[in-house]
Amino acid sequence: MASAIDAATLQAYRETRYRVLGEVPMTLRIDAPSTRLAALHSALGVACSAFITAANPFSQRCDDSANATRQQALAQDLARLGLGTIGGAGEHPSNGWPAEPSYLVPGLSLEDARALGEKYGQNAVVWCGADAVPRLVLLR
Repeated sequence: MASAIDAATLQAYRETRYRVLGEVPMTLRIDAPSTRLAALHSALGVACSAFITAANPFSQRCDDSANATRQQALAQDLARLGLGTIGGAGEHPSNGWPAEPSYLVPGLSLEDARALGEKYGQNAVVWCGADAVPRLVLLR
């Protein structure tokens, strides 16, 4: 599928470490199965999750205050959906891009993850199905 996202940005998304904080910390990698995520899904009784941010829309850097405001709005949207969140951060290992505050959202459907990603101007979201394999879902 063709994308409006440039190849270097796509490569950076694939290389990023999607760190989940909280009681069961883990690092998710695109297309790499996660036994910790599978265990979390099982413990919470969900079949899917998404790793999502509202920071830096369309990969254009915003200041910390603007990103915090955007993250708070995303948290409110997720609360309205009745979903809990686990804090996290997306961090590239070497390109110097600042870590982006993010949430792992257990039980967030692919459709809702896409809709929220589009609402907050994201190029992509990371979605994990019952196989607990994080997939890069392009939105543009």
